[in-house]
Amino acid sequence: MLSHIIDVLADPADGSALSGADDFTRLVSESGHSYDVAKQGYVTLASGAGLKHKGDDADMVTARETYLSKGHFAPFVEAVTGAIQNALDNAISQEDVPEPTLLEVGAGTGYYLSHTLDSIDGSRGVGLDISPHAARHLAKCHPRVGAVIADVWQTLPIRDESINAISVVFAPRNPAEFQRILAPGGQVIVLTPQAGHLDELREPLGILGVEEGKVERMYDQAEGFLEQAADPVNLAFPIQLDKESIAAQVAMSPSARHISAEELAARMEALPQTMSVTAHARLDRLRAV
Repeated sequence: MLSHIIDVLADPADGSALSGADDFTRLVSESGHSYDVAKQGYVTLASGAGLKHKGDDADMVTARETYLSKGHFAPFVEAVTGAIQNALDNAISQEDVPEPTLLEVGAGTGYYLSHTLDSIDGSRGVGLDISPHAARHLAKCHPRVGAVIADVWQTLPIRDESINAISVVFAPRNPAEFQRILAPGGQVIVLTPQAGHLDELREPLGILGVEEGKVERMYDQAEGFLEQAADPVNLAFPIQLDKESIAAQVAMSPSARHISAEELAARMEALPQTMSVTAHARLDRLRAV
């Protein structure tokens, strides 16, 4: 609900504070700008430049829901939640910050964020995504989530030093903005796919692989804004996927834009009923410089 997190939201045009109006059907800023709240409960907070990207379409969001609901990435979820818990334990006192505020960038349907909120008493979350289709799910994923459509590459509609932990799961980052909005002692938890991630599906389906040097580029982009806060953790685990899960995994990924549904169905025919694949990712923790 947006009312739970209104004190950390900011006008994307000028950074001034927002408040609810007309029973939270609108958000209005101190400078007089007004932003309508969609009937599904999310709000679009974009600067004057508007949203330059579309994000996931409805089919990709449905596929993401299908795949994640089966628990295939549960170890990733537990690792992200555990890192956030540890970061909060080391940075804040529950007496001083009874309601730690979490932000997930590229939150999708809220699968990761809702799990973290369930695991951290009193926490509240801002889920940010650029896709309206994802935001409709995000707004309903947890009673303590506020869903915001915004572009991570623009100025984030978040007030200075208001976020205790930021999570980024297979999503873009904006180090300068993360530095600005992190509260003292706050951390950024980043999960990045690594070489070998689901490679067993690459050759038979002809889908995209993981780009090389993703972590190195992250640290290059973060220089001057964020620095390493803890040793990285490499995660790898096997997953048994049936054909429905394989189709959903491809449909929720960037490969969905490169393979037609007909071509994917033809390639899927040649696969066994179940396949064992391996997930690979690296978890990094960063703090403001």
